[in-house]
Amino acid sequence: MKPHPHNLSRTEFIQYTLTGAASLLLPAISFAQTQQDRPAPLKGDLVKEFVGVCHGNLVRAKEMLENQPLLLHASWDWGGGDFESGIEAAGHVGNKEIAAYLLSKGARYNVYLACMLGHVDTVKQILTFNAGLLNSKGPHGFTMLHHAQKGGEDSKGVVTYLQSLGATETRIDFYKKA
Repeated sequence: MKPHPHNLSRTEFIQYTLTGAASLLLPAISFAQTQQDRPAPLKGDLVKEFVGVCHGNLVRAKEMLENQPLLLHASWDWGGGDFESGIEAAGHVGNKEIAAYLLSKGARYNVYLACMLGHVDTVKQILTFNAGLLNSKGPHGFTMLHHAQKGGEDSKGVVTYLQSLGATETRIDFYKKA
């Protein structure tokens, strides 16, 4: 039980004051240390090139990722907040080989990729959780339906499912307000 503030000894007062001050400063010190431990940001030209090659050049994508593993999660802003990562580039063009390679390296999996890869159960779970995502904008405004169509034969079940929910659009103006 803490003593009443009027009954604190000078030593107790100093201890409580220092403890309180430390609890306020430690998060800031910890954040600063985390920032110091981070590598420098990746060069924009490198990220842009990586995203570009992930649309269709597996050999170059592998080479770039071997030389700079941090590219795996990097995104390029094509303008106006239209961000795209390497896995998203492979996804919206239906490049399963590059997508599989990037996933094997730990790339982030998302609903658009699930559509392209024909993972109908995953798509159903996500749309059950949030039906409003049906016509959400992926990279460049490409929808889930677009991604599923790019998946070809393996994704026909996803196409059918999305269309059964009313999906018709394959691309929505990325810059248009929702």
